[in-house]
Amino acid sequence: MIFTNGDLSDVKKILDSQVREAPAKIGSFAPADVTVPAGPTGLDPKQTSFFQALNIQTKIVKSQVEIVNPVKVIAEGDKVTPGQAALLDKLKIRPFEYKMHIKCFYDNGNIYAAKVLAITTDFILERFTQGAQNVTALSLGSGYITAAASHHVILNAFKNLAAVSFASGFSFPQAEKLKASAGSAPKAAAASSAGPAKVEKAPEPVKEEEADVDMGDLFGGDY
Repeated sequence: MIFTNGDLSDVKKILDSQVREAPAKIGSFAPADVTVPAGPTGLDPKQTSFFQALNIQTKIVKSQVEIVNPVKVIAEGDKVTPGQAALLDKLKIRPFEYKMHIKCFYDNGNIYAAKVLAITTDFILERFTQGAQNVTALSLGSGYITAAASHHVILNAFKNLAAVSFASGFSFPQAEKLKASAGSAPKAAAASSAGPAKVEKAPEPVKEEEADVDMGDLFGGDY
């Protein structure tokens, strides 16, 4: 028994972190599935009898037994047989674990199952979102409008009005904004697909040679 005034979820995290590996014991019930991975085992070819007894396909590669495909050796809830325990021991696989398992907890005068501690805020939000989506889908499918589906109905009605406006030419202010946006979209797409505009370099001005101009006796004599 554990007594605490703190958060029970924090206590559960501490208990779950204290885990030790445990081998598969003969006659015990498996708390989880056990799968032997594919690949080399490190065992010599004389050990193939263990694999044959469990119908595990193997091959000999570089003088050692290699498992061809991953195989589930023990299913959850099954009793461990001597052959299964011997095989896992030879492969040095310790599939189970020692840890403290919470059976139930007492809080504010009520007793709850341990799985309640696994409920997180994200889990609640996920379930609430799924429920809201189901309510919306049921409302839209049945035609019985609820608050969850009302905004979808209004949006679909506006889409229908806009479509009628485009087809008939009878417009209203909101439809004009859509037409303006739709009209500018092809121009923006064409501009982006054309790439940056090519800027032509202006021709450089031709430098004219200065000609000697005879100014005559402008200043009244030679200097």
